[in-house]
Amino acid sequence: MALQMYPHEQGSSMKTASDILIVDDESDIRLLIGATLRDEGFTTMEAASAMEAREILAAKPPGLAILDIWMRDSDMDGLELLEWVKGVYPDLPVLMISGHGTVETAVQAIRNGAYDFIEKPFKEDRLLLMVQRALEASRLERENADLRARVSDEGEPALVGLSAAIKAVRTAVERIAPTASRVLISGPNGSGKELAARCLHNQSERRDSRFVVANCARLGSERADVELFGSDGSGTSRRIVGLFEQAHKGTLYFDEICDLPLETQGKIVRAVAEQRFRRVGGNKEVSVDVRVISASSRDLATEISEGRLREDLYYRLGVVPLSMPPLADRREDIPPLARHFVEAVARRTGLGKVKLGDEVLAAMQGYRWPGNVRQMLNTIENMLIMAPSDRSVPLGLDLLPAEIQNISPANSNSDIDALLALPLRDAREAFEKSYMTAQLQRFDGNVSQMAGFVGMERSALHRKLRSLDVTQPDKSSSDGDGKP
Repeated sequence: MALQMYPHEQGSSMKTASDILIVDDESDIRLLIGATLRDEGFTTMEAASAMEAREILAAKPPGLAILDIWMRDSDMDGLELLEWVKGVYPDLPVLMISGHGTVETAVQAIRNGAYDFIEKPFKEDRLLLMVQRALEASRLERENADLRARVSDEGEPALVGLSAAIKAVRTAVERIAPTASRVLISGPNGSGKELAARCLHNQSERRDSRFVVANCARLGSERADVELFGSDGSGTSRRIVGLFEQAHKGTLYFDEICDLPLETQGKIVRAVAEQRFRRVGGNKEVSVDVRVISASSRDLATEISEGRLREDLYYRLGVVPLSMPPLADRREDIPPLARHFVEAVARRTGLGKVKLGDEVLAAMQGYRWPGNVRQMLNTIENMLIMAPSDRSVPLGLDLLPAEIQNISPANSNSDIDALLALPLRDAREAFEKSYMTAQLQRFDGNVSQMAGFVGMERSALHRKLRSLDVTQPDKSSSDGDGKP
């Protein structure tokens, strides 16, 4: 087999270098193209026939392929090989070359999915220009696909907020992202684990490659192996490319890793550690370069002890742990998050933007959000849909769900009866204490924010709280300006 592989050279002038497969029956052409590309920092793989090319492609997907149209002693010509390549790797950019090309041949190649056609003999500068353009077009197409997916999913926000908890997450992401370490993200449902994973990918050197999501809950035991590792066809039949190969040079994100079948978990242990695997039905090793990020909303120690998560997989995936806090633990982030969601939902849906009244934000801060950020996004979207046509008037509490308004009809009568049993002075004091305690909890102990909402000077509010014997939460013993 006429196969040569060369490592990247140092000091490349290219921003990013890729593996390039060169398929041509003339050894001089292969050597010339290979030397030109290696001088620019690329890794080259060379094949003299379509059969050799398929063997290489079966073992490792390149970043780009250069195919000669006319090849002697080959079971496929370049156009047939192009069709085969596009059947296996639809997103792989391909350049066609030929010394006997015609306009019709070039048109046919581009119709079949080639990026462009280069006629022999060609200058090195033109070849490099076409390679750079093909790789750049492929990168932009992947980025656009990822952006469309993010917008269509939920219009996911950035890591918005000023709380210590979210600042710690942002700092951790900045430190972890440039490394190649595997990351295991924990946190309750809807807290933004996938968003943190996307931030890790976008701030890494893999940002120009794909971010592929494996939704483990949807991978049934019958299809999990095929979905992850692909399946191998026979002869010239079409292969199925699995998620590991789709994420080559990029990031593979396992959502709810504990939902994977145990047998598949065992295969992932090896694939993650060795970056090699076999397709279902295949007998050849496939090599990939994939960063794996995983996430789970469950107690992993319990999952391991009860046999739903392999301990060796946990240690393979959890090289660097990252925890996403629940929204209830960062209530000061709720107002900026709410405003961010208003902007994002309005932009995504075409609905007019709205203003959120202070009482709405206060109610949202007082709610525990069991569904976390995802629930909050859905609430904002519902409010935009149901908002009146006059968008200049701030929205009121009536557009919030009853549980967020703290409406409790079942208890309201008993509370009133208890107050009616007291003298006016005692009833007023009981009400004020209950009211101030609830507001202090709502604003997470931030007296400055609370004072603005209840309409009191901060110093006066402090005196009122002391007179009612209402104490601030331990975790927020200051009011935002360093004064207790």
